[in-house]
Amino acid sequence: QPRLVESGGGLVQPGGSLRLSCKASGVGLRSYAIGWFRQAPGKEREGVSCISSDDDTTFYEDSVKGRFTISRDRASDTVYLQMNALEPEDSAIYYCAVDRALGPYHCLASPSPGDFQSWGQGTLVTVSA
Repeated sequence: QPRLVESGGGLVQPGGSLRLSCKASGVGLRSYAIGWFRQAPGKEREGVSCISSDDDTTFYEDSVKGRFTISRDRASDTVYLQMNALEPEDSAIYYCAVDRALGPYHCLASPSPGDFQSWGQGTLVTVSA
């Protein structure tokens, strides 16, 4: 299993943008679907977006649709989450993880934390004026 490291979080004003990165050490990400998740204080971890393992099709949770874009750079083996038009409600620790499936994983719905593994330490996103 890969060891994942998230980066790119920070403090941003409402309406601003951030780009999160997810990189792996050890086993690469190329054969996995990648999910981005977030967890705000006092709330459960929720799936935000997912990119499929084979054809890079994507899925977005409704609250981020049209604002967030997930992408994969296979050359650098990095997965990104571009976040635009950020809102205070987007403030959370953001995590990436790889799917648990033995074969291809297609992102057809919001990623469920139980379907993913190899969690990194997360990167903190704070949206505040």
